[in-house]
Amino acid sequence: MPTYLKQAADTTVVDTADARRVVAEMLGEIERRGENAVREYARKLDGWSGDIVVQPEEVERRTRDVPEGVKRDIEVAAERVFRFALGQRQSIREFESEIVEGLTAGQKLVPVNVAGCYVPTGRYAHIASAYMSIATAKAAGVKTVIAASTPYKGEGIHPYVLYAMKVAGADLILTLGGVQAIATLAFGLFTGKSADILIGPGNKYVAEAKRALFGRVGIDVLAGPTEIGIIADDSADPAIVAADLVGQAEHGPDSPAWLATLSRELGEEVLRRVPALIDKLPPLARETAAAAWRDHGEIVVCETREQAAELSDRYAPEHLEVQARELDWWLAHLTNYGSLFLGEETTVAFGDKASGPNHILPTKGAARYSGGLSVHKFLKVLTWQRMTREASHELAPVTARISRLEGMEAHARTADERMTKYFPGESYDRGEPIEP
Repeated sequence: MPTYLKQAADTTVVDTADARRVVAEMLGEIERRGENAVREYARKLDGWSGDIVVQPEEVERRTRDVPEGVKRDIEVAAERVFRFALGQRQSIREFESEIVEGLTAGQKLVPVNVAGCYVPTGRYAHIASAYMSIATAKAAGVKTVIAASTPYKGEGIHPYVLYAMKVAGADLILTLGGVQAIATLAFGLFTGKSADILIGPGNKYVAEAKRALFGRVGIDVLAGPTEIGIIADDSADPAIVAADLVGQAEHGPDSPAWLATLSRELGEEVLRRVPALIDKLPPLARETAAAAWRDHGEIVVCETREQAAELSDRYAPEHLEVQARELDWWLAHLTNYGSLFLGEETTVAFGDKASGPNHILPTKGAARYSGGLSVHKFLKVLTWQRMTREASHELAPVTARISRLEGMEAHARTADERMTKYFPGESYDRGEPIEP
Protein backbone atom coordinates (compact mmCIF):
# COMPACT_ATOMS: atom_id res chain seq x y z
CA MET A 1 0.00 0.00 0.00
CA PRO A 2 1.16 3.59 -0.59
CA THR A 3 2.65 5.41 2.41
CA TYR A 4 1.64 9.02 3.11
CA LEU A 5 4.43 11.32 4.26
CA LYS A 6 1.86 14.12 4.25
CA GLN A 7 -1.88 13.81 3.82
CA ALA A 8 -4.35 16.56 3.00
CA ALA A 9 -5.85 18.01 6.16
CA ASP A 10 -8.93 19.44 4.48
CA THR A 11 -10.83 17.12 2.16
CA THR A 12 -14.28 18.61 2.73
CA VAL A 13 -16.50 19.47 -0.20
CA VAL A 14 -16.98 23.21 -0.65
CA ASP A 15 -20.54 24.27 0.17
CA THR A 16 -22.03 25.83 -2.95
CA ALA A 17 -25.49 26.52 -1.56
CA ASP A 18 -24.76 30.20 -0.98
CA ALA A 19 -23.29 30.60 -4.47
CA ARG A 20 -26.35 28.96 -6.02
CA ARG A 21 -28.72 31.26 -4.17
CA VAL A 22 -26.80 34.42 -5.06
CA VAL A 23 -26.34 33.43 -8.70
CA ALA A 24 -29.97 32.41 -9.18
CA GLU A 25 -31.08 35.78 -7.84
CA MET A 26 -28.64 37.71 -10.04
CA LEU A 27 -29.43 35.80 -13.21
CA GLY A 28 -33.14 36.25 -12.66
CA GLU A 29 -32.74 39.98 -12.04
CA ILE A 30 -30.52 40.46 -15.12
CA GLU A 31 -32.84 38.49 -17.37
CA ARG A 32 -35.77 40.53 -16.09
CA ARG A 33 -34.23 44.01 -16.16
CA GLY A 34 -31.44 43.60 -18.70
CA GLU A 35 -28.68 46.16 -19.06
CA ASN A 36 -29.90 48.36 -16.22
CA ALA A 37 -29.46 45.50 -13.77
CA VAL A 38 -26.00 44.77 -15.15
CA ARG A 39 -24.93 48.39 -14.67
CA GLU A 40 -26.19 48.32 -11.08
CA TYR A 41 -24.26 45.14 -10.31
CA ALA A 42 -21.14 46.58 -11.98
CA ARG A 43 -21.34 49.66 -9.74
CA LYS A 44 -22.12 47.69 -6.60
CA LEU A 45 -19.71 44.77 -7.00
CA ASP A 46 -16.84 46.21 -9.03
CA GLY A 47 -17.15 49.94 -8.46
CA TRP A 48 -17.45 50.48 -12.21
CA SER A 49 -19.76 53.09 -13.71
CA GLY A 50 -17.91 53.70 -16.99
CA ASP A 51 -18.71 52.37 -20.45
CA ILE A 52 -19.34 48.63 -20.62
CA VAL A 53 -18.35 48.18 -24.27
CA VAL A 54 -14.70 49.11 -24.83
CA GLN A 55 -14.41 50.99 -28.13
CA PRO A 56 -11.40 50.33 -30.42
CA GLU A 57 -9.98 53.81 -29.81
CA GLU A 58 -10.16 53.19 -26.05
CA VAL A 59 -8.28 49.91 -26.48
CA GLU A 60 -5.56 51.77 -28.37
CA ARG A 61 -5.40 54.53 -25.75
CA ARG A 62 -5.21 52.20 -22.76
CA THR A 63 -2.62 49.87 -24.30
CA ARG A 64 -0.43 52.58 -25.79
CA ASP A 65 1.91 52.61 -22.81
CA VAL A 66 2.29 48.85 -22.44
CA PRO A 67 6.07 48.30 -22.53
CA GLU A 68 7.39 46.93 -25.81
CA GLY A 69 8.94 43.93 -24.05
CA VAL A 70 5.58 43.02 -22.52
CA LYS A 71 3.90 43.37 -25.91
CA ARG A 72 6.43 41.03 -27.52
CA ASP A 73 6.00 38.40 -24.80
CA ILE A 74 2.22 38.47 -25.14
CA GLU A 75 2.45 38.28 -28.93
CA VAL A 76 4.81 35.29 -28.81
CA ALA A 77 2.65 33.41 -26.30
CA ALA A 78 -0.60 34.16 -28.14
CA GLU A 79 0.90 33.06 -31.44
CA ARG A 80 1.95 29.69 -29.96
CA VAL A 81 -1.50 29.08 -28.53
CA PHE A 82 -3.07 29.96 -31.89
CA ARG A 83 -0.61 27.72 -33.77
CA PHE A 84 -1.31 24.73 -31.50
CA ALA A 85 -5.08 25.28 -31.80
CA LEU A 86 -4.75 25.49 -35.57
CA GLY A 87 -2.95 22.13 -35.51
CA GLN A 88 -5.87 20.70 -33.55
CA ARG A 89 -8.28 22.10 -36.13
CA GLN A 90 -6.33 20.46 -38.93
CA SER A 91 -6.27 17.12 -37.11
CA ILE A 92 -9.97 16.56 -37.79
CA ARG A 93 -11.58 16.81 -41.18
CA GLU A 94 -14.80 16.87 -43.07
CA PHE A 95 -15.56 13.75 -45.09
CA GLU A 96 -18.22 11.94 -47.05
CA SER A 97 -18.53 8.22 -47.57
CA GLU A 98 -20.76 5.94 -49.64
CA ILE A 99 -22.12 3.66 -46.91
CA VAL A 100 -23.80 1.40 -49.46
CA GLU A 101 -24.48 1.98 -53.12
CA GLY A 102 -26.71 5.03 -53.45
CA LEU A 103 -26.39 6.16 -49.79
CA THR A 104 -23.82 8.85 -49.12
CA ALA A 105 -23.27 10.32 -45.64
CA GLY A 106 -20.71 12.69 -44.23
CA GLN A 107 -19.74 15.22 -41.63
CA LYS A 108 -19.17 18.95 -41.67
CA LEU A 109 -17.18 20.96 -39.13
CA VAL A 110 -19.04 24.17 -38.39
CA PRO A 111 -17.80 26.67 -35.77
CA VAL A 112 -20.25 28.28 -33.39
CA ASN A 113 -21.21 31.80 -34.43
CA VAL A 114 -20.56 33.62 -31.14
CA ALA A 115 -18.16 32.73 -28.32
CA GLY A 116 -18.16 34.54 -24.98
CA CYS A 117 -14.72 34.48 -23.36
CA TYR A 118 -14.43 35.46 -19.70
CA VAL A 119 -11.01 36.54 -18.40
CA PRO A 120 -10.82 36.75 -14.60
CA THR A 121 -8.87 39.48 -12.84
CA GLY A 122 -8.90 38.96 -9.10
CA ARG A 123 -5.89 38.03 -7.02
CA TYR A 124 -3.80 38.14 -10.20
CA ALA A 125 -4.12 39.69 -13.66
CA HIS A 126 -4.67 36.59 -15.79
CA ILE A 127 -3.09 37.77 -19.04
CA ALA A 128 -2.71 34.24 -20.37
CA SER A 129 -6.39 33.39 -19.92
CA ALA A 130 -7.21 36.01 -22.56
CA TYR A 131 -5.33 34.42 -25.43
CA MET A 132 -5.97 30.86 -24.25
CA SER A 133 -9.68 31.29 -24.93
CA ILE A 134 -9.83 33.98 -27.63
CA ALA A 135 -7.01 32.71 -29.89
CA THR A 136 -8.38 29.16 -29.71
CA ALA A 137 -11.85 30.36 -30.72
CA LYS A 138 -10.36 32.28 -33.63
CA ALA A 139 -8.36 29.25 -34.77
CA ALA A 140 -11.65 27.33 -34.85
CA GLY A 141 -13.12 29.97 -37.17
CA VAL A 142 -15.61 31.58 -34.76
CA LYS A 143 -17.01 34.70 -36.45
CA THR A 144 -17.61 36.79 -33.33
CA VAL A 145 -15.61 36.50 -30.12
CA ILE A 146 -16.79 38.68 -27.25
CA ALA A 147 -14.36 39.03 -24.36
CA ALA A 148 -15.16 40.31 -20.87
CA SER A 149 -12.96 41.09 -17.89
CA THR A 150 -13.28 42.77 -14.53
CA PRO A 151 -12.26 46.40 -14.12
CA TYR A 152 -8.86 46.57 -12.45
CA LYS A 153 -8.43 49.02 -9.57
CA GLY A 154 -11.33 51.11 -10.83
CA GLU A 155 -9.68 52.00 -14.14
CA GLY A 156 -11.09 49.58 -16.66
CA ILE A 157 -9.59 46.30 -17.80
CA HIS A 158 -5.95 45.76 -16.87
CA PRO A 159 -3.89 47.17 -19.80
CA TYR A 160 -1.88 43.96 -20.19
CA VAL A 161 -5.05 41.84 -20.26
CA LEU A 162 -6.59 44.30 -22.71
CA TYR A 163 -3.57 44.05 -25.00
CA ALA A 164 -3.74 40.25 -24.85
CA MET A 165 -7.42 40.40 -25.85
CA LYS A 166 -6.57 42.65 -28.77
CA VAL A 167 -3.65 40.50 -29.99
CA ALA A 168 -5.68 37.29 -29.69
CA GLY A 169 -8.40 38.74 -31.94
CA ALA A 170 -11.37 39.67 -29.75
CA ASP A 171 -14.09 41.30 -31.86
CA LEU A 172 -15.86 42.97 -28.93
CA ILE A 173 -14.59 43.69 -25.42
CA LEU A 174 -16.69 44.34 -22.31
CA THR A 175 -15.57 45.83 -19.00
CA LEU A 176 -17.53 43.45 -16.78
CA GLY A 177 -16.72 40.82 -14.20
CA GLY A 178 -18.38 38.04 -12.27
CA VAL A 179 -21.93 36.78 -12.70
CA GLN A 180 -23.00 39.97 -14.46
CA ALA A 181 -20.40 39.33 -17.16
CA ILE A 182 -21.47 35.72 -17.66
CA ALA A 183 -25.14 36.73 -17.86
CA THR A 184 -24.36 39.56 -20.28
CA LEU A 185 -22.47 37.21 -22.60
CA ALA A 186 -25.24 34.61 -22.46
CA PHE A 187 -28.12 37.05 -22.97
CA GLY A 188 -26.41 39.21 -25.61
CA LEU A 189 -26.70 42.44 -23.63
CA PHE A 190 -24.84 45.56 -24.86
CA THR A 191 -23.83 43.74 -28.07
CA GLY A 192 -27.02 42.20 -29.43
CA LYS A 193 -25.11 38.93 -29.88
CA SER A 194 -25.91 36.07 -27.51
CA ALA A 195 -23.01 33.69 -26.95
CA ASP A 196 -23.43 30.14 -28.18
CA ILE A 197 -20.72 29.00 -25.77
CA LEU A 198 -19.18 30.46 -22.59
CA ILE A 199 -15.47 29.97 -22.00
CA GLY A 200 -13.09 30.83 -19.18
CA PRO A 201 -12.30 30.19 -15.51
CA GLY A 202 -13.51 32.21 -12.54
CA ASN A 203 -14.52 32.04 -8.89
CA LYS A 204 -17.31 29.86 -7.48
CA TYR A 205 -19.96 32.40 -8.51
CA VAL A 206 -18.74 32.44 -12.11
CA ALA A 207 -18.64 28.63 -12.13
CA GLU A 208 -22.17 28.46 -10.72
CA ALA A 209 -23.45 30.97 -13.29
CA LYS A 210 -22.03 28.81 -16.09
CA ARG A 211 -23.54 25.69 -14.55
CA ALA A 212 -26.94 27.37 -14.26
CA LEU A 213 -26.87 28.56 -17.87
CA PHE A 214 -25.58 25.29 -19.34
CA GLY A 215 -28.11 23.97 -21.83
CA ARG A 216 -29.21 27.43 -22.77
CA VAL A 217 -25.60 27.92 -23.87
CA GLY A 218 -22.62 25.60 -24.11
CA ILE A 219 -19.74 25.83 -21.65
CA ASP A 220 -16.13 24.67 -21.59
CA VAL A 221 -15.60 23.19 -18.13
CA LEU A 222 -16.87 23.81 -14.60
CA ALA A 223 -13.52 24.93 -13.25
CA GLY A 224 -12.61 24.46 -9.62
CA PRO A 225 -9.39 25.29 -7.77
CA THR A 226 -6.17 24.73 -9.72
CA GLU A 227 -4.53 21.35 -9.12
CA ILE A 228 -1.07 19.88 -9.68
CA GLY A 229 0.04 16.28 -9.45
CA ILE A 230 3.67 15.21 -9.82
CA ILE A 231 5.02 11.70 -10.28
CA ALA A 232 8.74 11.46 -9.44
CA ASP A 233 11.29 8.69 -8.98
CA ASP A 234 14.79 8.82 -7.52
CA SER A 235 16.14 10.43 -10.71
CA ALA A 236 14.13 13.59 -10.04
CA ASP A 237 15.60 16.76 -8.58
CA PRO A 238 13.83 17.53 -5.27
CA ALA A 239 14.47 21.25 -5.71
CA ILE A 240 12.60 21.26 -9.05
CA VAL A 241 9.78 19.09 -7.69
CA ALA A 242 9.30 21.30 -4.64
CA ALA A 243 9.37 24.47 -6.73
CA ASP A 244 6.71 23.12 -9.08
CA LEU A 245 4.39 22.15 -6.22
CA VAL A 246 4.70 25.62 -4.71
CA GLY A 247 4.33 27.20 -8.15
CA GLN A 248 0.74 25.96 -8.39
CA ALA A 249 -0.11 26.29 -4.70
CA GLU A 250 0.10 30.08 -5.04
CA HIS A 251 -3.05 30.02 -7.21
CA GLY A 252 -5.35 29.86 -4.23
CA PRO A 253 -5.70 28.59 -0.65
CA ASP A 254 -7.80 25.66 -1.85
CA SER A 255 -5.44 24.50 -4.64
CA PRO A 256 -4.34 20.87 -4.17
CA ALA A 257 -0.67 19.95 -4.73
CA TRP A 258 0.06 16.21 -4.82
CA LEU A 259 3.31 14.25 -5.14
CA ALA A 260 3.42 10.52 -5.81
CA THR A 261 7.00 9.34 -5.56
CA LEU A 262 8.82 6.05 -5.92
CA SER A 263 11.58 7.32 -3.60
CA ARG A 264 10.95 7.89 0.10
CA GLU A 265 14.18 9.86 0.30
CA LEU A 266 13.03 12.24 -2.43
CA GLY A 267 9.62 12.59 -0.78
CA GLU A 268 11.15 13.51 2.57
CA GLU A 269 13.47 16.04 0.95
CA VAL A 270 10.57 17.67 -0.92
CA LEU A 271 8.59 17.76 2.34
CA ARG A 272 11.51 19.62 3.94
CA ARG A 273 11.95 22.07 1.08
CA VAL A 274 8.36 23.17 0.39
CA PRO A 275 7.81 25.24 3.57
CA ALA A 276 11.12 27.04 3.05
CA LEU A 277 10.18 27.94 -0.53
CA ILE A 278 6.79 29.22 0.60
CA ASP A 279 8.42 31.39 3.27
CA LYS A 280 10.45 33.17 0.58
CA LEU A 281 7.40 34.21 -1.47
CA PRO A 282 5.92 37.73 -1.50
CA PRO A 283 3.23 38.25 1.18
CA LEU A 284 0.11 37.51 -0.90
CA ALA A 285 1.56 34.42 -2.58
CA ARG A 286 3.10 33.26 0.72
CA GLU A 287 -0.20 33.35 2.58
CA THR A 288 -2.05 31.66 -0.26
CA ALA A 289 0.49 28.88 -0.88
CA ALA A 290 0.92 28.17 2.83
CA ALA A 291 -2.82 27.59 3.26
CA ALA A 292 -2.99 25.43 0.11
CA TRP A 293 -0.05 23.27 1.18
CA ARG A 294 -1.27 22.96 4.77
CA ASP A 295 -4.81 21.91 3.86
CA HIS A 296 -4.50 20.26 0.46
CA GLY A 297 -0.89 19.13 0.03
CA GLU A 298 -0.03 15.44 -0.12
CA ILE A 299 3.14 13.36 -0.53
CA VAL A 300 2.67 9.65 -1.14
CA VAL A 301 5.39 7.03 -1.44
CA CYS A 302 4.49 4.25 -3.93
CA GLU A 303 6.18 0.87 -4.26
CA THR A 304 5.93 0.51 -8.05
CA ARG A 305 5.35 2.73 -11.03
CA GLU A 306 2.12 0.85 -11.73
CA GLN A 307 0.90 1.81 -8.26
CA ALA A 308 1.91 5.43 -8.84
CA ALA A 309 0.08 5.50 -12.17
CA GLU A 310 -3.04 4.00 -10.59
CA LEU A 311 -2.94 6.55 -7.77
CA SER A 312 -2.46 9.42 -10.22
CA ASP A 313 -5.42 8.25 -12.29
CA ARG A 314 -7.55 8.28 -9.12
CA TYR A 315 -6.50 11.87 -8.45
CA ALA A 316 -7.15 12.78 -12.13
CA PRO A 317 -5.24 16.06 -11.64
CA GLU A 318 -5.76 19.12 -13.77
CA HIS A 319 -1.99 19.34 -14.38
CA LEU A 320 0.24 16.27 -14.18
CA GLU A 321 4.05 16.37 -14.29
CA VAL A 322 6.21 13.27 -14.65
CA GLN A 323 9.82 13.61 -13.55
CA ALA A 324 10.92 10.00 -13.86
CA ARG A 325 12.74 7.55 -16.10
CA GLU A 326 11.18 6.07 -19.25
CA LEU A 327 8.81 8.91 -20.02
CA ASP A 328 7.27 6.98 -22.91
CA TRP A 329 6.05 4.33 -20.43
CA TRP A 330 4.22 6.97 -18.44
CA LEU A 331 2.78 8.57 -21.58
CA ALA A 332 1.40 5.17 -22.62
CA HIS A 333 -0.05 4.20 -19.22
CA LEU A 334 -1.46 7.38 -17.67
CA THR A 335 -5.06 8.08 -18.63
CA ASN A 336 -6.60 10.71 -16.34
CA TYR A 337 -5.20 14.23 -16.46
CA GLY A 338 -6.07 17.62 -17.91
CA SER A 339 -2.64 18.22 -19.43
CA LEU A 340 0.56 16.18 -19.15
CA PHE A 341 4.09 17.57 -18.70
CA LEU A 342 6.78 14.99 -19.40
CA GLY A 343 10.30 15.46 -18.02
CA GLU A 344 12.05 17.98 -15.83
CA GLU A 345 12.53 20.36 -18.75
CA THR A 346 8.86 21.31 -18.89
CA THR A 347 6.65 22.62 -16.12
CA VAL A 348 3.03 23.58 -15.57
CA ALA A 349 3.94 27.27 -15.67
CA PHE A 350 5.15 26.86 -19.28
CA GLY A 351 1.75 25.46 -20.22
CA ASP A 352 -0.04 28.07 -18.14
CA LYS A 353 1.60 30.91 -20.03
CA ALA A 354 3.26 30.28 -23.34
CA SER A 355 4.03 26.79 -24.70
CA GLY A 356 0.87 26.32 -26.78
CA PRO A 357 -1.50 23.68 -25.33
CA ASN A 358 -4.43 25.25 -23.54
CA HIS A 359 -4.45 25.97 -19.80
CA ILE A 360 -8.23 25.92 -19.34
CA LEU A 361 -8.51 22.37 -17.99
CA PRO A 362 -10.81 20.02 -16.05
CA THR A 363 -10.55 19.93 -12.25
CA LYS A 364 -12.13 18.04 -9.34
CA GLY A 365 -11.79 14.66 -11.05
CA ALA A 366 -13.40 15.74 -14.33
CA ALA A 367 -10.27 14.61 -16.19
CA ARG A 368 -11.70 11.08 -15.81
CA TYR A 369 -14.16 11.90 -18.59
CA SER A 370 -13.15 15.20 -20.15
CA GLY A 371 -10.18 16.98 -21.65
CA GLY A 372 -9.36 20.66 -21.50
CA LEU A 373 -10.33 23.51 -23.77
CA SER A 374 -9.42 22.88 -27.39
CA VAL A 375 -10.42 24.11 -30.80
CA HIS A 376 -12.88 21.21 -30.92
CA LYS A 377 -14.99 22.85 -28.20
CA PHE A 378 -15.91 25.62 -30.66
CA LEU A 379 -16.72 23.23 -33.52
CA LYS A 380 -19.94 21.40 -34.16
CA VAL A 381 -19.53 18.04 -35.91
CA LEU A 382 -22.63 18.01 -38.09
CA THR A 383 -23.69 14.94 -40.04
CA TRP A 384 -25.61 14.82 -43.33
CA GLN A 385 -26.90 12.19 -45.74
CA ARG A 386 -28.48 11.81 -49.16
CA MET A 387 -29.56 8.76 -51.11
CA THR A 388 -30.98 7.53 -54.37
CA ARG A 389 -34.44 6.01 -54.67
CA GLU A 390 -32.78 2.64 -55.16
CA ALA A 391 -31.00 3.00 -51.80
CA SER A 392 -34.26 3.93 -50.08
CA HIS A 393 -35.75 0.74 -51.54
CA GLU A 394 -33.44 -1.23 -49.26
CA LEU A 395 -33.79 0.98 -46.19
CA ALA A 396 -37.52 1.72 -46.18
CA PRO A 397 -38.73 -1.82 -45.33
CA VAL A 398 -36.11 -2.20 -42.57
CA THR A 399 -37.07 1.17 -41.12
CA ALA A 400 -40.79 0.35 -41.27
CA ARG A 401 -40.34 -2.99 -39.50
CA ILE A 402 -38.11 -1.61 -36.72
CA SER A 403 -40.42 1.38 -36.20
CA ARG A 404 -43.43 -0.90 -35.74
CA LEU A 405 -41.52 -3.14 -33.35
CA GLU A 406 -40.93 0.02 -31.30
CA GLY A 407 -44.60 0.98 -31.51
CA MET A 408 -43.92 4.06 -33.68
CA GLU A 409 -46.47 3.77 -36.48
CA ALA A 410 -46.02 7.32 -37.81
CA HIS A 411 -42.30 6.67 -38.30
CA ALA A 412 -43.09 3.50 -40.20
CA ARG A 413 -45.52 5.27 -42.49
CA THR A 414 -42.86 7.76 -43.65
CA ALA A 415 -41.02 4.75 -45.05
CA ASP A 416 -44.21 3.24 -46.48
CA GLU A 417 -45.06 6.48 -48.31
CA ARG A 418 -41.75 6.41 -50.14
CA MET A 419 -42.14 2.79 -51.14
CA THR A 420 -45.62 3.53 -52.47
CA LYS A 421 -44.40 6.54 -54.46
CA TYR A 422 -41.13 5.17 -55.79
CA PHE A 423 -42.11 1.51 -56.29
CA PRO A 424 -45.90 1.44 -56.79
CA GLY A 425 -47.55 -1.95 -56.53
CA GLU A 426 -44.53 -3.66 -55.00
CA SER A 427 -45.25 -5.81 -51.97
CA TYR A 428 -42.78 -6.04 -49.11
CA ASP A 429 -42.61 -7.02 -45.47
CA ARG A 430 -43.51 -3.84 -43.63
CA GLY A 431 -44.00 -5.42 -40.20
CA GLU A 432 -47.25 -5.57 -38.27
CA PRO A 433 -49.10 -2.24 -38.69
CA ILE A 434 -50.45 -0.71 -35.50
CA GLU A 435 -54.17 -0.24 -35.96
CA PRO A 436 -55.89 3.00 -34.88
